Amino acid sequence: MVRAVEEEKLEIPAVEPQNSNGWKLTRKETIKARNINKADDSASAIVKENSPPSDMELMKEKFAKLLLGEDMSGGGKGVSSALALSNAITNLAASAFGEQKRLEPMQPETKAKWRKEIDWLLSVTDYIVEFVASKQKSKDGTIMEIMVTKQRTDLQMNIPALRKLDTMLLDCLDSFKDQTEICYTSKDDEGKTARKDDKWWIPTPKVPPNGLSDTTRKWLQFQKDSVNQVHKAALAINAQVLTEMEVPENYIESLPKNGRASLGDSIYRSITDEYFDPDYFLSTMDLSSEHKILDLKNRIEASVVIWRRKMTAKDGKSTWSSAVSMEKRELFEDRAETILLILKHRFPGIPQSSLDISKIQYNRDIGQAILESYSRIIESRAFTVMSRIEDVMQADDLAHDPSNAEVKRFPMGDSLGVSDGMFNDKEEVEKLSSAETPNSMTLLDFMGWGEGDEDTEKDTKEEIRSKESDAKLLSKPPNIVTNKRVSYLENLTGSRSPTARH
Repeated sequence: MVRAVEEEKLEIPAVEPQNSNGWKLTRKETIKARNINKADDSASAIVKENSPPSDMELMKEKFAKLLLGEDMSGGGKGVSSALALSNAITNLAASAFGEQKRLEPMQPETKAKWRKEIDWLLSVTDYIVEFVASKQKSKDGTIMEIMVTKQRTDLQMNIPALRKLDTMLLDCLDSFKDQTEICYTSKDDEGKTARKDDKWWIPTPKVPPNGLSDTTRKWLQFQKDSVNQVHKAALAINAQVLTEMEVPENYIESLPKNGRASLGDSIYRSITDEYFDPDYFLSTMDLSSEHKILDLKNRIEASVVIWRRKMTAKDGKSTWSSAVSMEKRELFEDRAETILLILKHRFPGIPQSSLDISKIQYNRDIGQAILESYSRIIESRAFTVMSRIEDVMQADDLAHDPSNAEVKRFPMGDSLGVSDGMFNDKEEVEKLSSAETPNSMTLLDFMGWGEGDEDTEKDTKEEIRSKESDAKLLSKPPNIVTNKRVSYLENLTGSRSPTARH
């Protein structure tokens, strides 16, 4: 039996290498042929290695890092999916835009990369859904109510809005492509015309000796107004999303048990005094540096959280219970939120507070994480572009009147991002109310909302009334007690989404 099996085995002879004439290659020719094949394989490997990775490979790498939670060891010690997506969007913006030192279009490759990869990351929101009631008609005519899925309401409203704001910023930079009256100092002239503030590395803009032409000046002002609207819309969405995020338990555990310990005796007495004026209060505070402004904001936000915990504490024996009446506690919270409102208006460029950072770090809602990070980078880019436009406008003012050389664009310095009129509520009410000039465009005009929609028109009127009340709040005279219970985010200019989210 074994012999029969062995007989069935066929020996396959080795194929000897041959040349083009069919003759067997010599040993030397065989070695040479092998070396040629190895060289070809090495060359193809080098070409493959040097060629840019395909979109599929990039997408695999990006989403693999997201699934691993940025823990490349695969040990499960990575961050949550929400924080990983937030970090991915932030890092992508940092690599694509940098610091935006000049008013110039983005490089085509960089712009294409940004649009492609941000679309990948935002595609996650297409699969975040909620159940809604719907009616279905069967074949026999019976109408049944069923539950269907649709994209979550906040994402459905805000993702298209943020995409529109993103496109508006890119279009604004593209519009500077053919601008011939604005240029920047060369490296040879940097020593003579370098900036005197702490942003010394930002190139100084140059305008013609007689300043910009009237047409260019009006066009530049229009671009500034457009970017200002983008900034406020992104700021609105970001503030709303941060408010909807839950306050982490880790942050609450780190707080003292009463507002006085958080604020300090001096600030606590000022806020709880019988007569309170927020402008006078801020005039007594030391706001000379970014660190001091941020410290004041952290203290006030912590006190607001403490007072809210005390108001919601039902058990009188709870550590969060309070001997102060509910009415006074609401009054103190309202005053603190009014101060936060003014700080948000005056210093739009300060870093995030401890409460905001804690919310972002411990947030588990992926939809909110994407909205917060996307709106935050748009807000930051808009503020940077607005600052660069302000540099050009300042250079134009100096060309017309050299005596303004010592006047700074922001009274307290660029590093603080202090705004004189960037968030002037009265001016915004006038802009929204006036429709005579074609260049007077509102946020709804920029976003393309409200055209022939009665509901949107109603929302616009409500927004105008809200802005008028904001202006009265910010300009109220001293010695007036704040009795009205108003939410901080309802007061914040444009803090709500351009249309109702719920």
